[in-house]
Amino acid sequence: MATNSLENLVRIGQLHEEPPDKREFDGLVSAAIDRFVDAQVETLSYASRFDLAYSAAHGLALAALRAAGYRTDKRYLVFQCLAHTVGLNKVQTRIFSTCHERRNLAEYEGHFDIDEPLLTELISGADDLLKRVKTIKF
Repeated sequence: MATNSLENLVRIGQLHEEPPDKREFDGLVSAAIDRFVDAQVETLSYASRFDLAYSAAHGLALAALRAAGYRTDKRYLVFQCLAHTVGLNKVQTRIFSTCHERRNLAEYEGHFDIDEPLLTELISGADDLLKRVKTIKF
């Protein structure tokens, strides 16, 4: 599903072309599934569940980007490319971007708000993303 948009990101140095690697893809998806399953354990703290769900979504988004033949050094960019790698709509992509911003606030500034509805949306979005990534063929 590579598009001109992804090629434009290569031209400006945001993405790098790199042949897909099935073993890498499988490893990213496997780790994401483990995190996704753990994120749904309601006895874990909110912060742990959020971190696990975010990491699962990021791993899946990275797997989709790698399967399309690209890599990036910009963590947030894997989410922005989802429209082009797995056909995610802007609303779904925006949820992941919001979670990325929240993750950065917690990670780098120690600011972490509990937002159960956002966590629910993140888990739901990761579930949808997992289903889409599982359809990728090599």
